[in-house]
Amino acid sequence: MLLEVIATNLTDVIEAEQYGADRIELSPAMAEIGLTPSYGLLKKAVEAVHLPINVMVRPHSQSFVYNKYDIDTMKEDIDLIKKMGANGIVIGALTAEKTVDEEVLKQLLDVADDLEVTFHRAFDFARDQEEALACLAQYKQITTVLTAGGNYKAPDAIPQLQRLIHLAADTHVNMMVGHGLKPATFADVYEQVKPHAFHFGSGARRNDSFAYKLDRSKIQQIKNILQK
Repeated sequence: MLLEVIATNLTDVIEAEQYGADRIELSPAMAEIGLTPSYGLLKKAVEAVHLPINVMVRPHSQSFVYNKYDIDTMKEDIDLIKKMGANGIVIGALTAEKTVDEEVLKQLLDVADDLEVTFHRAFDFARDQEEALACLAQYKQITTVLTAGGNYKAPDAIPQLQRLIHLAADTHVNMMVGHGLKPATFADVYEQVKPHAFHFGSGARRNDSFAYKLDRSKIQQIKNILQK
């Protein structure tokens, strides 16, 4: 089972690899739930490690609804990410009615080509997650959906997570569970929910905060649980 860890800077990227992560989500500005990294950070991150790096593509934190200017910006960013040699992108777009915005999605996927694609937690703000999953499963480029089971912390949404994982089993989409996970309580979640991957952010850090560095002992604790 795969462990993805959020990196917000180059130190995080290097330490995530050293501490045992399987994949990195490069996503600075976590106070805004993650934004597109700078060119410099992207370039240095890809050069620094051998781990696959999936890069957040999010031009602002106002909402998951995007206009033409946002879309143009995201397409340019995806093209750069592709040229830099990253493993994949992390995207998400909703309509004002809180359905998956397929018009935006198609434009971004057209630029992505062979990049691995994760649909991020915009999925948790969709009006109907089962409807959203069925929609995303139509797109072969989308390999992963990140979810906490709704606008909750993942440990509080176990039944919905189980439902989504069951539904995704009939598709090519891998479910990745994240948000609100902490090593101390992770074993209970792991016993009840068996997705393709788990996604750790602040829970893999000292003091459970993005204000602090990654914690080697926490990541090793998580890995030990995943290897049971």
